Amino acid sequence: MTTHDLPPAPVPPNPSYKNLHEAVQECRACDLWEGATQPVMGEGARNASLMLVGEQPGEREDVEGHPFVGPAGRVLDEGLERAGIARDEVYITNAVKHFRYKLRGKRRIHQRPDRWQVAACFPWLEAEIKVVQPAALVCLGATAGQQLLGSHIRIGRDRGRPIESDLAELVTVTTHPSAILRTEDEDREQAMAQFVQDLKHVGQWLSAR
Repeated sequence: MTTHDLPPAPVPPNPSYKNLHEAVQECRACDLWEGATQPVMGEGARNASLMLVGEQPGEREDVEGHPFVGPAGRVLDEGLERAGIARDEVYITNAVKHFRYKLRGKRRIHQRPDRWQVAACFPWLEAEIKVVQPAALVCLGATAGQQLLGSHIRIGRDRGRPIESDLAELVTVTTHPSAILRTEDEDREQAMAQFVQDLKHVGQWLSAR
C-alpha cells in the first residue's frame, strides 16, 4: 500500500490548535487508524518556545489520547525536570499520530511506522509547527529526525548539535526516551545523563535569547 491509494491528510487550510485536534479524528491518509483507538495530536503551550517531536503514540497514549503519558513519557518528564525545563511550557507531539503495533497474544507491541506512513502523516506535523512557531525544535529519535531533517540524520552522530534548518532558530536531535528504557540497567543512567545534557543545552540557549 502507498499514499497514492488513500486520501490526503485533511489538514485545515488555516490550522489552529483547536481545528487540528478536530480534523485529525477523520484522517485516513494511511492505514494506521484502522487498528488504533484514536489519533493523538500534540499538546502543550500554544506559544511554546520549545517543541519536542517524537515518533508515534504508544499503548498508553493510544488509550488516553495524550502524547507521552506512558513509560517513555515518565522518562521525558524526568529529563525535562533535571534539565530545568517546565513541561507545561513545551509543546510535545509525534511524527505519526496513530499507534502502530503488532499483536502478541492480547498484548499490543510497538512497531516502528513505515516511511510511507510517516510521510502520509507529515502534513499534520507541518501544520503544528506552523501554529506553534517554536524558537527551538528537538527531534526525539530517528523517525522524527529523518522526516524533518533528511535521511542522513544519525542520532549517535548528530545528537546535541545545532542543525541547519528553516524549521526554527535552533533545531537539534537527541535520543527518544524509549531508547533509554531499552538500555541495559548498568548503562541506563549514563544514557539518561546524556539525554538531560542535550536538553540542558537547549534550555540554556532559550534562556540566553
